[in-house]
Amino acid sequence: MIEYAAAGGVARITLNRPDKRNAITSGMMSALRDALQHSADDSTVRVVLIRGAGKDFCAGLDLSEVLKSAEDAQVSLASARQLGDLYIAMRRHPKPIISAVQGRALGGGAGIATASDLIIAAESAQFGYPEVKLGFIPAIVTTMLRRAVNERQAMELALTGDPLSASRAHAISLINRVYPDAEFDTEVERYIARLAGQPATAMSLSKHLLYATEGMSFEASIEAGVQANVQARATDDFKRGVERFLKK
Repeated sequence: MIEYAAAGGVARITLNRPDKRNAITSGMMSALRDALQHSADDSTVRVVLIRGAGKDFCAGLDLSEVLKSAEDAQVSLASARQLGDLYIAMRRHPKPIISAVQGRALGGGAGIATASDLIIAAESAQFGYPEVKLGFIPAIVTTMLRRAVNERQAMELALTGDPLSASRAHAISLINRVYPDAEFDTEVERYIARLAGQPATAMSLSKHLLYATEGMSFEASIEAGVQANVQARATDDFKRGVERFLKK
């Protein structure tokens, strides 16, 4: 239910359960974690692309599994923690993770997209955190959602459960880019190829620094930047990049 392939500096992870709108089972979460780890360990991979097979990106968690887990507190805790650990693994992944969203990204599916470093979407795509309509809450994804949009927008999304169009999601800074449906696949490939052509160490250091400075004091954040600056100067990517620039 998870497909993985790597070529040209891009690890492609596909949620492959289209008959169920790619609803996520516990087994899929484990397979997704394995795929992420494989891409992290592969030195040829520069960026990771997550997509959904079929019409939708992901409809969220498999609700039949969630309902069954609710019968046992320990099973319920393990299930919730598995999803939380997935989001943490995405944040700690050394390479940029991009979700390319077509169709619907709802609940835990919107969570996977929101936990990614970058999100690009087809103009007909929809995002939503509809858990409240089921008497549930978008509990774990709130951590990323609150960081992506402002407090009032996050509150409205959580309390209404209403879906967002791609254009609206872009307007509130939930996603990075929106492309016409007819051009989406082409634009995804162009976007990914551009990132895959960037120096890998520079991207990795940038991702780490942006997340590491969150919550730091101004002085601590500056010092973290100083240390990252020095670290970047010592990389082969930097030396080669400067040499190319000076030869122009």
